[in-house]
Amino acid sequence: MLGLHYPSSAQGSLVRFHSPIDAKPIALAAALLPWLGGASEAQDFFQWADELFGMQPGRRYERPSRPTEPPRRKTEPNRKEASPAAAIEDGGPRPDIKPQAPPIVSFPYSFPPASVVIDTSGRKLYYVLEGGRAYAYSVSVGREGFTWTGVEPISRKQPWPDWYPPEEMRQRDPKLPEKMTGGVRNPLGALALYLGTTLYRIHGTNDTRSIGRAQSSGCFRMLNGAVLHLASLVEIGTRVAVVRSLSHGGQEVPKS
Repeated sequence: MLGLHYPSSAQGSLVRFHSPIDAKPIALAAALLPWLGGASEAQDFFQWADELFGMQPGRRYERPSRPTEPPRRKTEPNRKEASPAAAIEDGGPRPDIKPQAPPIVSFPYSFPPASVVIDTSGRKLYYVLEGGRAYAYSVSVGREGFTWTGVEPISRKQPWPDWYPPEEMRQRDPKLPEKMTGGVRNPLGALALYLGTTLYRIHGTNDTRSIGRAQSSGCFRMLNGAVLHLASLVEIGTRVAVVRSLSHGGQEVPKS
């Protein structure tokens, strides 16, 4: 290490100061001095030499900071998506419902007494009586594409039946359960009359607006009081004839 001597202004004598100066950059500067172009280049050289020989801390490498990601927004579940339906749904209470007899009308057709005739175009179900008369019930029939005609016997009478929506119906409406127990909320109503081995039924309903319209999937809906009255007349094996129209080519059925 070298020492530098500076004159003292107070006593005129030399005062020796020792500063920690490394001789390596000075020796190197002396060797390169003839090639340095001036004071500015010499100053730059000494700054470079200080960093090279450890006089000053070198520049630290800093890893570039990772850009901060914006906070994720909490997403709410899509309310429009239908939640999966329960396998079994309660059909509700089973109140006591009184049978209600419909009007008796003239029935000038050749169907046998104690049989049922359904006129799909007229939205009427008839229970044929003796003497050319019949009970006339208003019904809802199958909508377009779900109408049918034929003859089937009544194979079962079931109060407050359970309802098992068909698979194709559940595909159209995923909210439907696999089974709904009998009750006032059950679309089969207070009683169902099953027709042969088919899936079709004559059954009750609380939906009074559907009566007289073509809205079902092939079944025949009646008001609960009306289907209870019909069930008191028919037996297992009673013949049910489903026709397109009774008035076609003949006398219209009068209402009374």
